[in-house]
Amino acid sequence: MNHVVDAAGETASKKNPRRTSRIRIVVFILVSLVVLFVRPASHHARAASLLVSFSEPNTVAAITEERVTVDVPVTSEYPSRIIPARVFAPEGGKDLPGVVLVHGVHRKGMMEPRLERFARAVASSGVEVLVPEISELSDYHVSARSIETVGASINALRTRLGRSQVGLMGFSFGGGIALLTAANDRFSASVAFVVAVGAHDDLGRVSKFFATSTIQDASGATIEQHAHEYGAMVLVYTHIEDFFPAEDVPAAKEACRHWLWEEHAEAREAAKGLSPASKEKVEKLFKADVAAVRDELLAEIEKRKSDMKKVSPHGQLGGLRAHVYLLHGEGDSVIPSTETYWLAREVPADRLRSVLVTPAIEHVELKKPTAMDKWALVHFMGQVISEAEATR
Repeated sequence: MNHVVDAAGETASKKNPRRTSRIRIVVFILVSLVVLFVRPASHHARAASLLVSFSEPNTVAAITEERVTVDVPVTSEYPSRIIPARVFAPEGGKDLPGVVLVHGVHRKGMMEPRLERFARAVASSGVEVLVPEISELSDYHVSARSIETVGASINALRTRLGRSQVGLMGFSFGGGIALLTAANDRFSASVAFVVAVGAHDDLGRVSKFFATSTIQDASGATIEQHAHEYGAMVLVYTHIEDFFPAEDVPAAKEACRHWLWEEHAEAREAAKGLSPASKEKVEKLFKADVAAVRDELLAEIEKRKSDMKKVSPHGQLGGLRAHVYLLHGEGDSVIPSTETYWLAREVPADRLRSVLVTPAIEHVELKKPTAMDKWALVHFMGQVISEAEATR
């Protein structure tokens, strides 16, 4: 679900990866030095180091990792359960601030390599990071049940660190879940700050974007933008029983799941067990022919309007007590950056600390940012690190 664009830069790095790596590191160092001379802010220097660690996969930092479990209590809607989680911390660190990191919609969940790299980078800046497994998001479902998991993870990290508050950071649809958790009256007092990266404001609006490649911005204008075909496949997979006859549902679900996992040969093999009409529909989805299922998608979105509203921050952020930081990739084709401008209007004005929409990010993956883009990212993350250190 994370996409790296800029093929020219990729080709150049293959020709001389060491030279490209050195150039990128030097630019980051220069940016951090400029920040230090302009204003004495160690937080910004550490933010620059964090971004270097994330953008350079081979960067080695003295980080410890621990596997833990989190108890999610029973509620009136959901049974209790125990979930796995990972904890990253700087080696030898003591009295550290903490942040819960919420992954996005991805089958590898807390084990996703880029998420792990980011968790290690954050830990290297002097923060203990807890990454819970959000099973619904790992299976491509945006569910209110995930709020309970994130809330329990917040309480587990607070107890572990002996602090009254920790931070919360969420990526993609996990960013919307993070905001909803922080606004929930059972968890709001425990969250010092929230960072939402590439998050949604209204799941229904984003779902319509998947179907139509148009999105409404915060002014009410309709914008045409190509939607990544991934989104339509996720919508079908999430409610597969509404798109295929009962006898075809198991094979259709298996075929769509393999396609989402980028296991295309396995997906086509699973599709062989479908009836002719269902096989034709699946093949059109494989070919990203969204127009062939557009009417069905729009009908499904209308049918699920109430459920989508429950997992949309839109209209539900009045209970926020945390400071909020919003970051989005300018050309995001999964969740358009217009969603962050909607979120900026939804967050109470006295809670909103920073909004950055940048071409340096494609969905939740760093591209090849310019020096100015890096400056903006360093400043943004410097604010977040400063906020983390202020928590008690």
